[in-house]
Amino acid sequence: MTITIENKKSEGAERLLQITIPVEQVDKARQAAAKKIAAKVAIPGFRKGKAPPAMVLKRFSDSIRSEVLDALVQSAYTEVLERENIKPATQPHIHDLTFDDGQPVTFSLHVEVRPEIVLSRVEGFKVTRTERSVGDEDVRTQLDQLREQKAAWSPVEDKAREGDMVTVQLATADASGEIPEGREYKVVIGAGQAIAGVEEVIMELTPGTSVERPVKWPDDFPDEAERGQTKTVRVALQDVKRKSVPDLDDSFAREVGDFDSLAALEGAVRKDMVEAAKREADADVRAKLLDEIIGANPFDVPPSWVKQLIDGYGNAYQIPEEEQARFVEQFRPTAERQVRRDLVVETLAERENIKATEGDLDDKITEMAKTRDQNPGQVYAALQKAGRLTEMERTITEEKVFAWLLERNTVE
Repeated sequence: MTITIENKKSEGAERLLQITIPVEQVDKARQAAAKKIAAKVAIPGFRKGKAPPAMVLKRFSDSIRSEVLDALVQSAYTEVLERENIKPATQPHIHDLTFDDGQPVTFSLHVEVRPEIVLSRVEGFKVTRTERSVGDEDVRTQLDQLREQKAAWSPVEDKAREGDMVTVQLATADASGEIPEGREYKVVIGAGQAIAGVEEVIMELTPGTSVERPVKWPDDFPDEAERGQTKTVRVALQDVKRKSVPDLDDSFAREVGDFDSLAALEGAVRKDMVEAAKREADADVRAKLLDEIIGANPFDVPPSWVKQLIDGYGNAYQIPEEEQARFVEQFRPTAERQVRRDLVVETLAERENIKATEGDLDDKITEMAKTRDQNPGQVYAALQKAGRLTEMERTITEEKVFAWLLERNTVE
């Protein structure tokens, strides 16, 4: 096509182009569309495909206009990509399109481009490896958490105390002073699930009793309109449950898993924690090394890729609508850094030809099958059904890329 392309903006990974398609091209496309439609339709008084072009243009103007516009824009877009050597990162957007009789077709094309990553320096960096030590106190803390998971809640007739779980009916007076019917809540005393004033009222009661008390809302209450206000609250305590955790002994070890003694459980917990600390240290080294490479080889990233990652995490974390703007602002630097890291790994894997092979994937599946005491074919089928094979290939590729980088850089 003979089109005019004017660069209006080129910042980072974004391009804004003004496209003009001359009248001659528009007329040619209109005649072609009219001929195409005329060959398909029957007009009274004429054989199929023999109606005068002027009549076809007038009678099917809307259909012709739509087909012309689609054909011109698509052809122009293809031409722009070729002439400007653009590799789009995502679907482009068209703005301010004009299509008037006897005039050129014009529109603005906003497109994000894939970054050209050179990575001229990826060797000679020095990073520090810090591994968290695992002590007896760390192991004991982990064991206590296991005890908490196995804790039992038993009803008591006493007044509630810190750590107890209570079931209460709570109601707060409205602006007129009327107290509506209460709603049931389960609250762990001291866990921050209710404001301190309400907890104090709850702890005055025994199961089956109720009371009305004025309660002052805290000055840092999330709802600014209610901060510092005093309201009458009706509290009806239905029950109190107290938590009892099992003793840390051989019996507990057998309950947790296939352990003959507490010593065996402690050993397994320590081993898991040491391995986790090692993985954390390895991940930290990888992150530091990639940060060094990105710092030495800056490049822009498409905003839509960053947004897609932010949206994914926002959905995974189930961020409430009222918190989304703050989440986007806070998480954007992390998302941008993650996109850059992924692109560095992808670029190195492609450039150095260190991608995962079928043999690598087979070896990994065989290793997994051995751990699970299953047939490799069964494991492969399960991974394929779950759609995890691509993810596994990507993980293997990343491991190979980092192994390649660690050979060329220093870790102290």
